[in-house]
Order: sequence, then structure tokens, then C-alpha cells
Amino acid sequence: MKPLDGIRIAEFGFFIVGPLTGKILADYGAEVIKIESATRPDPHRNIYPFKDEEPGLDRAGRFHPYNTSKLSVTLNLSMSEGVEVAKRIVAHSDIVIENFAGGVMERMGLGYDELVKVNPKLIMLSSSMQGQTGPHSKSQGLGWQLTALSGFFSVAGWPEMRPLGPDGPYTDYIAPHFNVLGILGALDHLRRTGEGQFIDASQYENGVHFLAPLVLDYSANKRIAGMMGNRHPDAAPHGAYRCLGSDRWCVIAVFTDEEWLSFRKTLGYPEWSERSEFSTHARRKLNENELDRLVESWTLEHSPEKVTTILQAAGVSAGMVQVTGEEVLDKDPQLKSRRFIRELDHPELGKHRAPGVPFRLSKSPYDVQRSPLLGEHNEYVLKQVAGMTDDEIADIVVDGVVE
Repeated sequence: MKPLDGIRIAEFGFFIVGPLTGKILADYGAEVIKIESATRPDPHRNIYPFKDEEPGLDRAGRFHPYNTSKLSVTLNLSMSEGVEVAKRIVAHSDIVIENFAGGVMERMGLGYDELVKVNPKLIMLSSSMQGQTGPHSKSQGLGWQLTALSGFFSVAGWPEMRPLGPDGPYTDYIAPHFNVLGILGALDHLRRTGEGQFIDASQYENGVHFLAPLVLDYSANKRIAGMMGNRHPDAAPHGAYRCLGSDRWCVIAVFTDEEWLSFRKTLGYPEWSERSEFSTHARRKLNENELDRLVESWTLEHSPEKVTTILQAAGVSAGMVQVTGEEVLDKDPQLKSRRFIRELDHPELGKHRAPGVPFRLSKSPYDVQRSPLLGEHNEYVLKQVAGMTDDEIADIVVDGVVE
């Protein structure tokens, strides 16, 4: 028994935020019906890489990790008949998820005020760029723009270089977890009161939340954070260091004098570690360039695995930089132990692997099933969920409502 068994979700989700929100809930047992179409599929169905380099709506590798355990129905929502069928699905669902720009669902005739007419107890999550209200509520874009807008590009990078930001659309991976919490809270409220509700989630605000310490520092001290590369104001050494081998790296962080002593002991008390310019944290910060060079002269003699193992054993924070898929998928003992990466079998992809959910409930397991083929569950959804007859289905297929 999974914790969300019996919960049905209609997902109008594209790219990452909506689909990843639905994936987490689907892996925990919710029946998530992904609504898209052949003419307007989830864009990840059209993005490289493809199985055997052969493009196809069911062969794109980016689509599958975000859409495990779901069902797929294809409806042309540009047609009024498609919107009416979508409403019939929503009428028999508990939750709606969407992550379009503000106002898009309303323009399609699928806004909360319309959907609540067919399902008065509906919970609806709208996870848009900047929320459903305010001067920028209609803004369109992707996670890269929001990552910049939230402030990550001003603090991630090197002072002497132009802003780099974290890799990828960082806020896209923050928002789904807030979304899941909001939905679970709304489900609990529904259980206790019988009332559904609308959840207006701003991905922008989710991102700013992750920079809360910097916001507090500015509020209290008027200090503006800037780019520090891999450094940290309270640690030295602190950075990524080259190790033995080609493109092999480890990270090391020494915060306290006790950790510095353990670090020196692990290295065998090298002569340079006795120098006065490294005797205190303040002095190590003043001479950090030289310190980094000397630390790397040691790490270059060892593999990142060895550096990580011996420093962690000494109580010093260290970790291997895993730069390849092989290191993450095949060699990481922690991920293997927790069965985070699951092997699945897909009609188009064949054997492949997908991530699980990054949190576990001690008494309520989750499972990961393969992602759906486009329109794979049309018959089930239209008949068993929307309650349509064979004749009604035949009519909308002929009219191009079902693609």
C-alpha cells in the first residue's frame, strides 16, 4: 500500500517543474494522468539525446526521468471539444497540476474558477514563473531566466569572470519539492474539512527562499554577496582540487582549528603546514592562493577516492567530484545501497535507468514504473475516468480531438 493510492491527478505539465512534481506523487502511488498531444507534446519528448540517435516522441532520454509511473492521454486543447474532455477528466480527479505561464490555463478555459465548477472539492496547483498576480505574473520563460532573476548568477562564479551561475535551470529542481509539500498540505486540509483549494506557487519566490541567508545578511548588515568561486568565508582550505588521473577532482573543506590539525596530521605534517601564515583561520584566508596550491600538490599524488576516504576518516569534510554518468550510476555505493537508481524496461528505450524519489517515508514505500508512451492510456482514461462511450470516443478521434 502506497500513501497516495486512490488519489488521481490531472497533470498539464511541461519540461521539469510540473512533471517532476507529478513524478514524485506518482511514484508514491497517485494515479497521475499526463495530458498532452502529438502536435503539442511535452517539449522534453523532442529534445536530445534519443535512443540510438533516432528521434521520436517516445525515444527522448530527457522525458523519461521526470515522468515515471504516469499515464498518458492525448488531447488537442486548442479545440473546445478537447477542453471539454479535459474537464471530464478533472471532474473525476482530486488534483490538477500545471506549470504554464500565468493566465494560460484561463485562456484555454481550464482556469481554477472554471474547473471548480465541475469539481467543487478540487485542489489545483499552478506553479508558474512568478505567480498568478503582480506586474510580471504573465511572464514566460525557463528555469535559466529564473535562476538569474533569483540571484544565483550573482553569487555562483569567479570574481574576475562574467556571471556563470549554477549548471542548468536550478530553480526547476527547487520548486517541485515546495509544490509537493503544498499539495500534501492541501490534501490534509481536504481530509479534515472537505474543502479543496487553489495553490498559487511562484517558482521565483521558491528560488529566492534558497538564498535566504544572503537576504538576511543584506537586511541586517547591508552586505551584498558576490561571486567567490569555490571559496567560503569561514573555511580554508575550501575548494575543488585536482587529483591523480585525467580530469579527476575532490572537494575539501576545513572550517575549524581542530579540523586543520586533523588535516595536517593526515598529510603527515608537511613542512609548509607549519608556516606561520597558515597558523590561524584568518591567516589561512589571507594566504589562500598559496594554500590552495600546496593542498593541490598533495591531492595530485592521490586518487579522489583515497583523498575522500582518508580525510573523512580523520573528521575532515571531503568528497569525490563525480564527473561521469558511470561514477554516479555504477560506482556510487550510497546510491546503490538506497536503490535510488532503478532499472526499468521501456518499449522504445529498452533497459534504462531512472532516479527514484529523494526522500523516503519509513512506513510508506514508493515504487518507480516506466514512463508512458504518448497516448498509451487513451482508452482507459477516456472510458474509465472520463466515462465516455465508444461512440463518443470514435467521434472525437475522427474530429482530431484525440491525437
